[in-house]
Amino acid sequence: MDFEDRHVVVTGGTGALGTAVVGRLLNSGAMCHVPNINASELTQYSHREDARVRLIGGVDLTSEQAVNQFYDELPELWASIHLAGGFAMAPISDTDAAAFTDQIDMNALTCFLCCRAAVRRIRNSLVSHEVSSDGGRIVNVAARPALEPRLGAGMVAYTAAKAAVAAITQSLAEELAGENIWVNAVAPSILDTPVNRAAMPDSDNSEWPKLDDVAETITFLASPENRTTRGGVIPVYGRS
Repeated sequence: MDFEDRHVVVTGGTGALGTAVVGRLLNSGAMCHVPNINASELTQYSHREDARVRLIGGVDLTSEQAVNQFYDELPELWASIHLAGGFAMAPISDTDAAAFTDQIDMNALTCFLCCRAAVRRIRNSLVSHEVSSDGGRIVNVAARPALEPRLGAGMVAYTAAKAAVAAITQSLAEELAGENIWVNAVAPSILDTPVNRAAMPDSDNSEWPKLDDVAETITFLASPENRTTRGGVIPVYGRS
């Protein structure tokens, strides 16, 4: 996968999956732009000193103004990968309106705002001939319950938010098809991360999808080598 001289946004790029995705992009020649709101993630961030990683702190991805400003200040843009989000698990009796809205904001709203701003920036890059005529790529992250809602029992707010991400992906893919801007998403099951291992110590984590493998799928969907896949919400379940 050749990203040489191509600029790519990775929201959530300082998290566990984001670190793996940025690593694959760097190995493929990309220049990565990573917004960050949680400064504590930067202390151990393995790509912090890489000259082809631009970290931008204090970007609230639930703010339309902040998202637009971040994307407006980018150079030419080839792809935007949206990993930022949040998780909460609680029965509906313990989920109030604020908790539901919080999940929608962290997952669906951030996805929508970043897709919207990315489309504008990719279009501007194409018009000004700053990038090739290949179009562009957008990759979102849904979740297994978005495709299999019955698995969302006990996490209805999260399930609804990730289902919205899947719907945004599919509808936007159709809207942008004529511009060669391919939009896809991945839908992971439980990822094999240190946080998930600590939260579920008795689970068989050997069945969970590995970060590098999911990152490879995301990187392909965002790459110029993806010439046909659009509107997909791709299951990345591993053996789970």
